[in-house]
Order: sequence, then structure tokens, then C-alpha cells
Amino acid sequence: MTPRRPLAPWATTALAAALCATLAGPWTPAHAAVSADEAAQLRTQLTPMGAERAANADGSIPAWTGQPTAGAGLGADGRRADPFAAEKPLLSITAKNQAAHAARLSEGVKALLQKYPNTFRLDVYRTHRTAIAPQWVYDNTLRNATGASLVEGGAGLQPKGAYGGVPFPIPKTGEEVMWNHKLAWRGASWYWEFFGYQLSADGRWVLAGDTANDTQMPYYNQNGADKFNGEYWLVRSLTRGPSLRAGEAIVGRLHLEESKSASWVYLTGQRRVRKLPNNCCDTPTPFSAGITTFDEVEVYQGRSDRFDWKLVGKKELYVPYNGNRLMTPAKAEEVLGARHLNPDHVRWELHRVWVVEATLKPGQRHTTPKSRYYVDEDSWQALLAERYDANGQLARVPFGIPAVMGDVPATAVVTWGVYDLTSGASYINGLVNERRAAYRPMPAYKDVTFTPDAMAGEGVR
Repeated sequence: MTPRRPLAPWATTALAAALCATLAGPWTPAHAAVSADEAAQLRTQLTPMGAERAANADGSIPAWTGQPTAGAGLGADGRRADPFAAEKPLLSITAKNQAAHAARLSEGVKALLQKYPNTFRLDVYRTHRTAIAPQWVYDNTLRNATGASLVEGGAGLQPKGAYGGVPFPIPKTGEEVMWNHKLAWRGASWYWEFFGYQLSADGRWVLAGDTANDTQMPYYNQNGADKFNGEYWLVRSLTRGPSLRAGEAIVGRLHLEESKSASWVYLTGQRRVRKLPNNCCDTPTPFSAGITTFDEVEVYQGRSDRFDWKLVGKKELYVPYNGNRLMTPAKAEEVLGARHLNPDHVRWELHRVWVVEATLKPGQRHTTPKSRYYVDEDSWQALLAERYDANGQLARVPFGIPAVMGDVPATAVVTWGVYDLTSGASYINGLVNERRAAYRPMPAYKDVTFTPDAMAGEGVR
């Protein structure tokens, strides 16, 4: 096991037990579960999800209470309000004063401040630890702590013995933290409608997709452990605009055995469904006009066997959080700034994050040989990242903006994107401003919803 250790110097500067029998292949234990004594911390020093309960030294990060956030549900109009709308920023960080706050800034944020000194800023608000989950998720997380491990699979390490909760609430390795991110609690089934925009290199925002998404995490079927087959994330996405792309659709099924993950796309011009030959890693995603890669969806997604993963430690960092503020403007254009999101509508807070570094293994290929990820300790979702090119230069800054949703209940990423520092192009997905279904919890979908046959039968053009 890789022991926890303090942050390296650069960090301060700079989808059950039943699963085990269903998956094929030899099982070689790689990382073991923690002891019962250590897991008991989830009832005392740690939250039920594995974060530190206590406040930080100066109280700027408060203690976790586990209480729901008032005013954070889905309104009758299908929109979500901002429960903290009355709050004012505690401070604003710009290129001019960033040096004074450098210890709490990621290298990617520093680079954005320098690249866009006249327009990019961080408005930092009071910290609210809003991430909660149902009690049954807490109960499963406790069981996972002593029953889950990472084992060698067909595409790298994968969880064994985990179901319905955070798989590794007391992580010892970088791989465990990143699986916590991929299996983070976001609800079990939901529907939402949103826009995705691409920013061209010459500074024009272009609508890339007006999309309706059905999403389901079978891993979080409350009573489905005995039926879980390893597919942890199912998604069906229907494109309604722009007109050139209306009627296109994509279906994805992500598997713990990552070599079994698959995606299919329906193209209106061909009137047929095609399986995507390479739906992982540094392959550009079709819905983003090729600006983002498959493994940049929601900051990080997909197979991880190309990299060595190092758990660097924890850090107090300014991150986008409780981002309901971004949902309140009536038009998406209001939240799109000159070359980035309009900072008037992005809320930043101080939170503790796990820092994980990914380095390309010898003999492997990837357009990003080195990356660094910042994973929220409360929600287990990656909120910021930095990706370095083959020359060692910081090239891309993925980000995720979580919203607090009391009806789920969860604090989960809704808006995400990537800023390309080299070309100036960007992609932002999950803007719900002009739609009336902002992450609506749904009853469990039938599995057939997420099949290529169903998608073919619904072809519009």
C-alpha cells in the first residue's frame, strides 16, 4: 500500500459481493480493505463518507453537520434556486493579488488568472459543507470500508466487494481516490436538460448541443446488490439542437471491468447506430466537437490502466462549490464570459481536497502524459484538474461545478468543462439556465432504455 504522506513541495506551489462472482478473469488482490478499528472512524472523527468531521484550524472550513440545506430542492418550475443567494463574497482573487493567496490556488487556476488577467477572477464565499447522502448509502459505505478492495482486472485495477456507497472511504492509494470519484453518490436515476457550448480559438461561443439526458447508476440501486453485474453508469443522450445535429443520440454503459465499457451513437445522416470503436482515454468526444476527450468528462472518467496513480495527500484549496448561482440566470449567454465562464456567477469556496497525480506508464501513449486531480473530501468528486502535454507544459484545465440538491439529496457536479490554455478553445457542458429539468430525480429506468436497439427505434431523422 502507498502510505499517506504530506503534500510534496510542488503541491504547495504550484460504475457488491455478488459482483465478484459475475466478473470474469483471475482475481489478484492489489489493495486490501481497512480494519474494523479503522473503519470505526466513520462514526467518530470522519463523516459517514470518509471526510474529516472537524473544522480546519482557523474555522474557515466549518465542521460537517450532515444537516440538509434549506431551499436546495427542485422547484415546481423545474429549476433550482440558490440557497445562498443573499451571501456576498468574502474576497475576490485576481491576477493582481493572486500571490497573496497562492497556497490555496491550484496551478491550473493560477494559469487561468495569468492568461486572462482582465476578466478571470475568483469570488470566494463562505464555505458550506452541504454534501450529504441517504442513510443507506452511509451504511453501505461502512460495509465497503472493511469489505472492498482493488483487484487486477482486464483494464487495470477495479473494485471488488463494493456496492451502494463510497468504495474506499479511508483511501490509501490514488487509484482508490479516483474510484471514489467515479462511484461518487450523485443519486440513483435522474433526468436533465442542458446546453453545451464550445469556445472557438477566436473567442466565439458556439452552441454544440441542446441535450436531454437520462442517467442511471445501477451501483446505487438501493435493493439491487444481488443483480448488479458491474455496469455502474448508464446514460442516454438525445441531441435536440443545433439543427445540424438534431436527432443524434448516444448511449453509454460504463463497467467496473473497464474493457467492457461501451458506447453507441446514432447519426441522423446515416440512419443507423454505430458502436464507437474507442470510447475512452484521449479519444475526442463527438458531442464536444472534439474539444474534450472521453477521460475529461466530469473532470475524469473511464479506464485508468495507462497511468501510475500517486496519492499525494490533502490540501485546503479554493474550488468551485455549491454552484446553484450558475443556474439562476435566465439565459445561458449570461453565464458565458469573454473566454471563460462569467465570474459573476461562479461561486468559489475553501474545501479540503485529495490531491492525486497520474503519470503515464512506460510504453503507453496518451496526449496528456501527466495530470493532477483535486477530489473533494466530502462529495468525492473531482472539481479541478491540470493536464500537461508531452513537453511538460500545463495545457488543459478541466473543472466541475457541483450544485447542492436537497431533494436527491446530494451535492453533485452539474456543469463541467475544459479550458485549453494552448489554443484558447474551451468546452462547457451542463448549462441548465434555459431548461426546466435541472437534474430531476427519477424512478428507476428499465435497462432497455440504455440500449442501442432502443436508441435506433427512436431515431428522429
